[in-house]
Amino acid sequence: MSSNETAQNASRGGLSAAAGFIAWGIVPIYWKQLHDIAAIELITHRLVWSLVFLVGVLAWQKNLGTLRAGFTSPRVIGLNLISSVLLTVNWLTYVWGVNQGFIIECSLGYFLTPLCNVALGYLILHERPRPLQWAAIGCAAVGVGVLLLKLGHFPWIAIVIAGTWATYGLLKKKSALGPLAGLTAETLLLLPLAVGALLWWHHTGQGALGRVNAWQHTLILSAGWITAIPLLLFAYGAQRVRLTTLGLLQYLAPTVQFLIGLFVYHEAFDTGRLQAFAIIWIGLLLYTADGFWTQRRTFLKTVAGS
Repeated sequence: MSSNETAQNASRGGLSAAAGFIAWGIVPIYWKQLHDIAAIELITHRLVWSLVFLVGVLAWQKNLGTLRAGFTSPRVIGLNLISSVLLTVNWLTYVWGVNQGFIIECSLGYFLTPLCNVALGYLILHERPRPLQWAAIGCAAVGVGVLLLKLGHFPWIAIVIAGTWATYGLLKKKSALGPLAGLTAETLLLLPLAVGALLWWHHTGQGALGRVNAWQHTLILSAGWITAIPLLLFAYGAQRVRLTTLGLLQYLAPTVQFLIGLFVYHEAFDTGRLQAFAIIWIGLLLYTADGFWTQRRTFLKTVAGS
C-alpha cells in the first residue's frame, strides 16, 4: 500500500471512529424520548433488537460461523456471560442515570474509564503504572473526593459506569472474538432471560409495546441499530488509526454527553462540580501526555534500532 493510500485509510478510519464516539455522545437525547419507560425494560429491548441487528450484519458478512468461538468451552462461555452481565449493568446504570437527570454524572463515568483501566491493570494484571499515570489516578481520586466533601454526594453512577466498562474491557482482552461477534455472543447468552421478561411484561400489561405512542414504538424498535452502528463505526476506525489517536477520540463521547447535559437539559453544575471535573480533566491531560511521550520514545527507539 502506498503512503498516499495509507494516509487516506487512516483519515477514513479517524472519521469513522470520531463518528462512532459522537454517536455515543448524542445517545442521551434518544433515551430521553423514552424517559417514562422503566430503564430495565429499555435495556431488555436494547438487548433483543440489537441481537437481531447484529446477527443480520454477521449474516450479511457471511461471518456467522465466527460465533462458535464464543461457545467452545465452559470457561469461554463463563467469560462471555460475565462480560454480558457487566455490559448490561453498564447500560442499565447509564440509561437510568440519563432519564433521572444525571447525564453529566454519566459523562464523568466515561471520563474516568481510562484511569480505571490503568488501576485495574495494576491490581489485576500487575502492570506498573508510570509516574504520570499514578498522578492521573491520584487526580481522579481527589476529584471524586471533592464531590463527596463539597456536595455530600458520592458519584456512584459514574463509579459504576467506569468500573463496569473498564472491567468489561479487561475481559475483552481475553476474548478470541472480534467486537461484533463478541457482542453478539454475549447478547445470545442473555436472550432467553430477555425474551422471557418481555413476554411476561406484555402478558401482565406492564410492557411498553402496545401501550405507548407510535413515535416511542419506533424508537424502541430502533434500539438495535442505535446500539450497533456506533460500535461498527468504532471497529472500522480502530483497525485503521493509531492507538494514541483512538485514545484522544474516545473523549469525544463523554464531552458531547457533558455538553448535552449542561446546555440542552440544564443539569446542575455548580462550583463544587466544576472543581471536581477540573481536577479529573487535569488527570486526563496527564494520562494523555504520558501516552504521547511513551509512543514517541518507542518510535525513537525503533528508528535508532533500525
